[in-house]
Amino acid sequence: MTGEGGFLRETREGVLLTVHVQPRASRDEIAGLHGDALKIRLKALPASGEANAALLRYLSKRLKIPLAELSIRSGASSRRKTVLILGMKPPDVRAGLIGR
Repeated sequence: MTGEGGFLRETREGVLLTVHVQPRASRDEIAGLHGDALKIRLKALPASGEANAALLRYLSKRLKIPLAELSIRSGASSRRKTVLILGMKPPDVRAGLIGR
């Protein structure tokens, strides 16, 4: 595994990012690590996939990549999710998300 806490993993398809999502937050932000996942707080509600859509929009903005380069690979109905990021390497994802 590559990355701090193991939240990033490079595969043949791209980079897999493990996140722990906290919906109904006061603002959208990265809140550090939650075990081996990157904790992301989102204002969106968990109902009807709102938090999933908000997560992908947030990551797209932070990483400065098109929304089409992101997809939820697992955990769509749970707080712990795995997101596939196409066209990037783990160091670039890490820099875009946590600045190092």
